[in-house]
Amino acid sequence: MELLLYAIDNIELLGSRTLEHIALVGVAVGIATLTGVPIGIAITKNENLAKSVLYVASIIVTIPSIALFGIMIPILSIFGQGIGYVPAVLAVLLYSQLPIIRNTYTAINNVNPALREAARGLGMSSNQRLRMVEIPLAVPVIMAGVRTAVVLNIGVMAIAAYIGAGGLGTFISRGISQSDPRQLIVGSIAVSLLAIIVDFSLLALQKRLTPKGMELDASAD
Repeated sequence: MELLLYAIDNIELLGSRTLEHIALVGVAVGIATLTGVPIGIAITKNENLAKSVLYVASIIVTIPSIALFGIMIPILSIFGQGIGYVPAVLAVLLYSQLPIIRNTYTAINNVNPALREAARGLGMSSNQRLRMVEIPLAVPVIMAGVRTAVVLNIGVMAIAAYIGAGGLGTFISRGISQSDPRQLIVGSIAVSLLAIIVDFSLLALQKRLTPKGMELDASAD
């Protein structure tokens, strides 16, 4: 009951921090998608390059978020952006690369060769095949990578409150520093609920973007 009363008393702050959190993750994952999808498509042409890119992206994910923020502070301080919005978005952008690049690479590589041959037989160029055949078929798997990146980094962004990025992590950080379990628990629950809601929303979007024929095939399986 005490937690509920605290949440009700601070509902406006919870709302503003939630919107702040969504904006931070949305910008970071949005940029990661705009960069990761083209990279994932490009490395399908070269297996050795693909292994190198995926290896580097895997290494980045293994770096603890606190350590990554710590690395960025002195580097970005040169440009006057050592703490706050920029390092938080940059860190989440880096963490988002692996699932997006890997899923894009896998999806494009797994397009049925017969469909490629059929498109080639219709006189399509490689760019036309990519745009009209391969990418539409790869969308469900690419969206699954984006979902993974978003859910993962909603949690990572909570830690970014320690470098002044804001968001729901401020409840957690203040709860720890002030020994206030109400803030800590309410912040943790809010982050978890946000991750669940966003995941289901992106799943609905993924289904809308899935070509009708693929939906039928999936249901038949």
